[in-house]
Amino acid sequence: MAKKVKYIFITGGVVSSIGKGITAASLGLLLKRRGFRVTIQKFAPYINVDPGTMNPFQHGEVYVTDDGAETDLDLGHYERYLDVGMTQANNTTTGQVYHEVITRERRGDYLGATVQVIPHITDEIKRRMTKLGMMNEYDVVVTEIGGTVGDIESLPFIEAMRQLTLELGRKHTLFMHVTYVPEIKAAGELKTKPTQHSVKTLLGYGIQPEILVCRSEMKLSRPIRNKIALFCNVEPKQVVSAYDCATIYEVPLILNRERLDQIVLKRLGLADKKLQLAGWEEMVARIKNPAKQVEIAVCGKYIDYRDAYKSISEAFVHAGAENDAEVKIRWVDAEALEEGEIEKALKNVDGLLVPGGFGERGIQGKINAIQYARENDVPFFGICLGLQCAVIEFARNVCDIKRANSAEFKKTSRYAVIDLMPDQKNVKNLGGSMRLGAYPCDVQPETKAYEAYDVRYITERHRHRFEVNNKFRRRLAEGGLVFSGLSPDGELVEIAELPDKRWFLGCQFHPELKSRADRAHPLFREFVAAALGYRQEKDSEKKGK
Repeated sequence: MAKKVKYIFITGGVVSSIGKGITAASLGLLLKRRGFRVTIQKFAPYINVDPGTMNPFQHGEVYVTDDGAETDLDLGHYERYLDVGMTQANNTTTGQVYHEVITRERRGDYLGATVQVIPHITDEIKRRMTKLGMMNEYDVVVTEIGGTVGDIESLPFIEAMRQLTLELGRKHTLFMHVTYVPEIKAAGELKTKPTQHSVKTLLGYGIQPEILVCRSEMKLSRPIRNKIALFCNVEPKQVVSAYDCATIYEVPLILNRERLDQIVLKRLGLADKKLQLAGWEEMVARIKNPAKQVEIAVCGKYIDYRDAYKSISEAFVHAGAENDAEVKIRWVDAEALEEGEIEKALKNVDGLLVPGGFGERGIQGKINAIQYARENDVPFFGICLGLQCAVIEFARNVCDIKRANSAEFKKTSRYAVIDLMPDQKNVKNLGGSMRLGAYPCDVQPETKAYEAYDVRYITERHRHRFEVNNKFRRRLAEGGLVFSGLSPDGELVEIAELPDKRWFLGCQFHPELKSRADRAHPLFREFVAAALGYRQEKDSEKKGK
């Protein structure tokens, strides 16, 4: 076991969604910007093998890595902050751990032993916790434990952490705890008792957190820090105030001002290398003080739980920063557009994005929205299902294929302009069986797609079962649809666009998954630029009247 690797474990207390992922990503960024090789991994306590079959209303977005792993959305934060690719090794679930242990038991690997949580489950967790450190590629491995301390599901992970500390030694391990300090508005007080109880629970498991990252609406005062330190058995300087800020990309700057990275360096015996944050600070300044504003409608069916579109929201932040603009998102319920007033819902928007998804619910509303954008020359961007809806709309209303549909919604249709991929037709198990991960694409010259990428060959991440039906490609092309991105063998449509529009483009892949905080994805950057141009045109027309 590589002793030189440092392991930082991050737990959360009091409430879920407290910001462990952002804290882990921010600390990773600060260490990376000091010259250390850093990776982050997530241990999720649910029994699902992965989130691929989970309802977005319960789980939020499924984040897909280059190697085709369906993972938690926190891996998106890790990639966006660190600008490094994650893999299946960066995401572990309870389901994966138990599946591996049971598979070994059935093979007879345990030689007849009684298989138990301790040591067999915890041993498998420890193996996964140290796997990345064994690769000799990293100086620091940050591990986020999902859920909230006290949850029965997370107990094996906590126990594995405790055991690893004994095996690796305190010089190579560090426990951080992210907790919540609520304000009672009527009393005008910040309350430390939830944090005290959370830490007490950890102590009962044999874990003494050495750094407390305290989430709160306002910055913690010195007396509050001292009180937390006293009752939680840490030094006051190790109580870090992570207060609310304008953008999540400001969190690393706040944690640096709180000296979190310096505390970690000293505690783990790492060199205090110079921190390089200039570019990040400039990016945050652009996000907080944009010169322009643009409003883009996102038409989907999960708008009541917007974590389902987390990477899209963040990609707009990145693209806005590069265009020196704030991107305001108008969330539009696709179902409401099936019978509702399209023009009223999309009035004065500067662009329309239709994201990915599954199932027939809301499809006609998305098609109606796309028709409105195409006919009124509103900049349009379709992602995955958004591309497929655009092809259906174009086939029906331009190519006169009135019954055009997708085989996903009407399996026996003779006019399935979107069809199930051949290698998907015999798939029985739904989990992990789609076209997943990074695939190459040949971008055609003299197209909007090529103008954005400025290269011929790209790789993008996919998550789908259906594709444009090649039987209809010729007819669609004759109608004016340009297939500007194809698989290297020319068999699969990856990007389609209408060259006679301001910006009308759809892609079968998910570009939002490769957008980075300080480097926007080219398609999002150009889409936002087109929306800004459209807004300027409208503003000029108003002034001219």
